[in-house]
Amino acid sequence: MENDAEEDASLDSPSISATPSGSLPEVQPRNRVDRLLAQRMRKSQSGSALNGEGEAAAEPGEATPSPPAPEEEGPRLIVVANRLPVSAGYASEGKWTLQLSAGGLVSALGGVQGFNTMWVGWPGIFLPAGRERDALTQTLAAKSCVPVFLDAKTVDLYYNGFCNSVLWSLFHYVPLQTDSRLSETRTLQFQWAAYQEANRRFADVLMRHYRVGDVVWVQDYHLMMLPALLKAKSVDMKVGWFLHTPFPSSEIYRALPVREELLRAVLKADLIGFHTYDYARHFVSACTRILGLEGTPDGVEDNGVLTRVAAFPIGMDPSSFATALKRSDVRNNIAQLKKRFAGRKVMLGVDRLDMIKGIPQKLLAFEKFLDEHPEWCDKVLLVQIAVPSRVEVPEYQQLRSMTHEIVGRINGHYGSLTHVPIHHLDRHMTFHELCALYAITDVALVTSLRDGMNLVSYEYVACQAANAGVLVLSEFAGAAQSLGAGAILVNPWNINDMAAAIRNALTMSETERRQRHRQNYMHITAHTSQVWADTFISELNDTHVEAELRTKHIPPLLDEEMAVNDFRRAKRRLLVLGYNATLTTSVEAPRQPTLHFDQIQAWTRVNPRVYSCVQKLCADPDTVVIIFSGADKSKLEETFGELDLWLAAENGMFMRAPPTASNASKEWVSLVDVPNTDWMESVQLVFDYFCERTPRSFVEARETSVVWNYKYADSEFGRLQARDLLQHLWTGPISNSPVDIVQGSKSVEVRPVGVSKGLAMQRFLQALAAHDGPDAADFEFVLVAGHFLMRDENLFTFFEGRSLQPPDHPHSLKLGSLSQPNLIALTAQDQPYVCKPSGFQSHAVPDGK
Repeated sequence: MENDAEEDASLDSPSISATPSGSLPEVQPRNRVDRLLAQRMRKSQSGSALNGEGEAAAEPGEATPSPPAPEEEGPRLIVVANRLPVSAGYASEGKWTLQLSAGGLVSALGGVQGFNTMWVGWPGIFLPAGRERDALTQTLAAKSCVPVFLDAKTVDLYYNGFCNSVLWSLFHYVPLQTDSRLSETRTLQFQWAAYQEANRRFADVLMRHYRVGDVVWVQDYHLMMLPALLKAKSVDMKVGWFLHTPFPSSEIYRALPVREELLRAVLKADLIGFHTYDYARHFVSACTRILGLEGTPDGVEDNGVLTRVAAFPIGMDPSSFATALKRSDVRNNIAQLKKRFAGRKVMLGVDRLDMIKGIPQKLLAFEKFLDEHPEWCDKVLLVQIAVPSRVEVPEYQQLRSMTHEIVGRINGHYGSLTHVPIHHLDRHMTFHELCALYAITDVALVTSLRDGMNLVSYEYVACQAANAGVLVLSEFAGAAQSLGAGAILVNPWNINDMAAAIRNALTMSETERRQRHRQNYMHITAHTSQVWADTFISELNDTHVEAELRTKHIPPLLDEEMAVNDFRRAKRRLLVLGYNATLTTSVEAPRQPTLHFDQIQAWTRVNPRVYSCVQKLCADPDTVVIIFSGADKSKLEETFGELDLWLAAENGMFMRAPPTASNASKEWVSLVDVPNTDWMESVQLVFDYFCERTPRSFVEARETSVVWNYKYADSEFGRLQARDLLQHLWTGPISNSPVDIVQGSKSVEVRPVGVSKGLAMQRFLQALAAHDGPDAADFEFVLVAGHFLMRDENLFTFFEGRSLQPPDHPHSLKLGSLSQPNLIALTAQDQPYVCKPSGFQSHAVPDGK
C-alpha cells in the first residue's frame, strides 16, 4: 500500500506523457467572490452537459495535451507529499524512466492554473549517495519533482510504523494496539523519533528550493510536523495543510501519546483543510479540549493568532471517464459484459481489501437480502473487486480468509450449476476495465466503515450517464456529505438496513433513478478535483492576506536599545509591573487529572533570574517600582515583602509602601473606600456550587472580591457553566449590590464597583507624593509591563497624553507624543504586547514577530 489516502481513485498507472489532465479553468479564482461566480457557472454548465448540450468530448483515443512545461518566473506551488507523483524505474545504461502514479491527488494537482507546480516527496526507492542518485534527481527535476531520500530503516519506522500503524489506525477509529512488553513501548518511541526526523528532512529539502512568494501545500498525516518546521525557518511563508483521511473525534484522538505535539505543529499552518465539515469540527474540538485554545467559526485562535480551519471536499475528473467511455475497446468490453450478464441486475463493489472498507458487512447484507427474497437468487449478481493491500500483515490475511469464506458460503448456498450470485476478484483492474464495469452496473455498493472521501462513488456516477444506476453509500464515508442527496445512505453496521437498501435500489423506478443520478452528476461535474485544488490555493492566499492585514494593525515592537538609552538618561523613572505570568513562570494545564489546584499553584513561582533583576532595580534610588496584581495581599507580601518597592493587591484595592523606616510595620492601606461586602457570602455559595458541578474549576476568595476560574476544566463545558453562573448571579445575590462582574478569558470575578487599576494608579501617584514629597512623582521615564487584560486597559490610557511634570520642566515627558513610546506589556506566554502611540491600546503579536 503506497498511498492510503488516494487508492480509492483510479487504480491503474498510465504513462506520464499520456495522462489526461481534464478540463481546466482558464483563470484561477483569486478571491471568494470570483470563486462563487465560477461555481455558479460550473453548475449551469453541469446541467447542460447532462442534457447533451455541452462541448463535444475528445475523440476516442485522443490524448489530452500535457500541461505546459514550468517556467522559472511567477509564483510557484510547492506540493509536499509523502510520495512523489511518479514512480521511478531503472533502465539500461544508468537511465531512469518515470510513470505517473495513480491517485486523486495526482490528477487534482496535475495542472493548477496560475502556478508552476513543484513536487517534493520520497521517490519510493532506496539509493545511497552517488552517481545513480544524482542521475535520478536530474530526471525528476525535468518533471518538476524534488526527491527526499530516506534510508530503509527510517522509512520502516516512519511510514510503516508511526504513519500507518499509529496515525492511520487512530484516524480511522481503529484502537491503538498495546503490548505488555517493554520492547513495544520502545518501538513506539523509535517510530515517533523517526517520524520527526523524516519531517525534518522534508523541511530541509524544501528550504533549499523555496523562494519568497512560493505557496507550500503540505499533504496528509505523514507530514503533520512540517508546518511548524517550515514556519520556524520562514515565518512569512504561505503554508497550507490538508488531511486526506477522517479526523477522529477528540475522545478518540486524545488516546494518541503525542497528541499535543502534533496539534501544535499543524496549527502553525495558515490554512488547514479537511474533506468534510465533521472532520474540521472534530479537529477544532480536539484543539479546544486538549490544548485549551479558543474555537471560532473560522478556526482556532491562540492568543490573537488565528489558524483557519475549513472543509474542502475533493473531487475527480469526470471528463476523463466520459472520454474513456467513447473508446472503441471500452465500448466492445461494455457489449461483452452486457451479453454475459444478460437478464440479471448487476451490483458492484470496488474496494481495497482493508478493514475499514466494510467488505464482510456488504457480503452479509447481500446474503440477508437473498435469504429474505429468494426470488432474486438468479436475477441479481454482485461483482466484488477487492484490491490486495498490506498482504504481509496478519490482520489483513485474516480479513482475506474471512471474505473468501463468506463468498464461498453464499455461492454454495444460493448458487446453481449455471449461476453464482457473487463474482469475487482479488486483483487490480485497469482504468478502462473499470470504466466498462461502472457503465453496465445497476447498483454500486460503497459500505465503508470509515473513509476520508472514497472517490469510487464519484467514478461510478461519472460513468452512469446512460444507465442512471443507483448508489448505495455508507454514511461513514466522506462522500456521504456530497452525494447524500442522490444516494441511498446506509449504516454498514446495520445488516438489516443494508439488505432493505439493496432491495430498494433494485426495485427503484426509472423516474426516481434518473432524478437521483441528475443530482449526483451535477455535483461531481461542478466540484471537480481541479476546482478543489483551485479553491484551496485561493483560500490560502486570502487567509495569508487577511493575516497580514491583522498584523498591520499591530504596532511595531518597542526599540529595546532606545528604551535602555532613555532609561539611562532619565533622572527619575517609574516601572509598573504585573505579577501573574509576567514575573512568574506560566504553568500549562497539567496532563494528570489527579493534580489539585493547590499543587498547580505551588508551581507558580517568580523566576529567580527575574527576581534578581527586580531586586537590582529596586536598589536604584532614582527608580520607583510598583507591582500591580489581582492576587491577595499575603501572596504579594510572601514573594516581594523584603524588596524596596510598592505593592498593589486585588487590582489596586490595597497598597503597601516600601518597607522603609517610615513604614517599618509594612502596613497595607486601602486606596478605595471598602464598601459593604455582605454580598460576598452569597456569591461564594454560588461559586462553590458551580465549582462542584465543573470538575477542575476552583474559587479564589479574596478580601474584597471572589473569582471562579475554570482554565483547567474542559473548555467547552466551562463556557456553558460560566454562562449559567452569570444567570444565577444576575438574578440572585448581586441583583441589588454595588458590584461589577468581570469576565476573563476563563474566569468570572465579582468585585466592588469602581475598582480599577487606572484609578489605583492615580491614587498611587498621590500616595507617592505624600510619602516621599512632591518631586517624587516627577518621572522622565515610565514603563508598564504586565499581563493586563482588556478590563485593565485604563492602566495604559491613564498615561495617554498626560504630562507627569509641569510643561516648563526641563525633562517634561508627555506620554503618547513620542515617536517610539516607552511603554510595553507582556502576555501570559511572554509574547509581546505593544502599545500604539495614540491611545496606547495593547494588541497581541503573533509568534516570531
